[in-house]
Amino acid sequence: MSFPTGGEDRLRAVPDRSGERPRVLVLGATGYVGGRLVPRLLAAGYRIRVLSRSVDRVRAMPWRERAEIVEGDASDPRAVSAAMRDVDIVYYLMHSMNGSTRFSSVDRRIARNVARAAEQSGVRRMIYLGGLAPDGRGVALSPHLASRREVGRILLRSEVATVVLQAGVIIGSGSASFEMIRHLTEVLPVMPAPRWVRNLIQPIAIRDVLYYLLASARVDGAVNRAYDIGGPDVLRYGQMMNGYAVEAGLPQRRILALPVLTPRLASHWVGLVTPVPRKLARPLVESLQHDCVMKDRDIDGIVPPPEGGLTRYRRAVRLALGRMETDVIETSWVDAALPGAPSDPLPSDPDWAGRTVFTDERTRPTTASAERLWAVIEGIGGANGWYSPALLWSVRGWMDRLVGGVGLRRGRRSRARLAVGDAVDFWRVEAMEPGRMLRLRAEMKLPGTAWLEIGCVVDDDGGVVYTQQAIFFPSGLTGRLYWLGVVPFHGVVFSDMARRIVALAEEEPTSAVGSAGGSR
Repeated sequence: MSFPTGGEDRLRAVPDRSGERPRVLVLGATGYVGGRLVPRLLAAGYRIRVLSRSVDRVRAMPWRERAEIVEGDASDPRAVSAAMRDVDIVYYLMHSMNGSTRFSSVDRRIARNVARAAEQSGVRRMIYLGGLAPDGRGVALSPHLASRREVGRILLRSEVATVVLQAGVIIGSGSASFEMIRHLTEVLPVMPAPRWVRNLIQPIAIRDVLYYLLASARVDGAVNRAYDIGGPDVLRYGQMMNGYAVEAGLPQRRILALPVLTPRLASHWVGLVTPVPRKLARPLVESLQHDCVMKDRDIDGIVPPPEGGLTRYRRAVRLALGRMETDVIETSWVDAALPGAPSDPLPSDPDWAGRTVFTDERTRPTTASAERLWAVIEGIGGANGWYSPALLWSVRGWMDRLVGGVGLRRGRRSRARLAVGDAVDFWRVEAMEPGRMLRLRAEMKLPGTAWLEIGCVVDDDGGVVYTQQAIFFPSGLTGRLYWLGVVPFHGVVFSDMARRIVALAEEEPTSAVGSAGGSR
């Protein structure tokens, strides 16, 4: 068969003879892949319908107003049949990874419901995202990989032409597989690991997964088979961890392969040292027991590689970490019309997804005017002090100087006014909205990156509220230990800072800022 060569033609919806754009049903639209696929389908010109048990969760998505929402469970044949009405293409992006012992029977029932409803509704194509797994005889697949393979076979046996895309580890912020790599690498300078860290894996960037999913809607209607998809790099799991370490600015990790760690013990270990839930960690660990690489590149016969080629592993990690200023090489023309890159986090991503962030947040209402409160905020640092125990700030300044930092000696350019870029002791003004918000970025020596954001908010009733947030992105295990070590001091420093700033704002204007110096 022939395939269009232009990136735009590969992915854009093709209207039927009546001029109607294809209607697409997405099952799993609020999941990691589905939440990123839907806006790209919309940008490509498809009409979107989603089936979800939780309408509220769909309504939290940025594309909610452009999609038709059908409430229901995919295990309910009537709900699936209703959602299939007048649908041309179905994307099946669901998997049961909830720790239940019945997941395989649930997956099987849902697949049969979908296949039957698609046949009865006259759907012309189904597209299923399965898992990349070894295909040799005598290889015992993990229960979850075996279930994914069974779902693919059920769909392929239906009367509806189906493309099954089999992907391995998906690299992107929010992907459970990537988050496991992220947190294991950042927490453990030395990782005791099972022997599977030596197994070969062919990871794929989320942008390339989306490209293949979009392009599969345009393949010849007679195509009905499974295809492996993967990125250009074949790596061992340990190499993937150390590739992440390099991109995250961490030292190379030493990995000790231990024969005694069974998948069950390893999943407990992952659940202990990372925020990835154990019910997800276990199927992920079990899927790594064998080499998972592409058996062939037959996918190129129906979907040519994206323009510019597939994304290398290290570049996919950089994108997931947000280490590129702009996502200049898009998967396709579709991405260019969207507000965020495929690797960006979404509101629907789980709480444990993304990099570790520690925060200390405080708010205090005040009787002072917004103008008075802002005057005190803008006067922070330098001769005016930090509105909290001077001894603790002095000790922190000397500690910084001992390790080669700037300490508190820089002061500030003006006692009463600040501008973006100004130095304030061992902070620098990163952003400022006069009268509302001041954000300081730490320039002290730290095992991570820190900000202090303080501001003034006027609520709906006209009341004034002081807001304060300390934010810390730790670097590796050292950064996490550092935060835990300073938490007791934060209880004194940050609480006193909030209390003192509000008290100064409520004093007479002639004495407010000048009296702050003694609190340095």
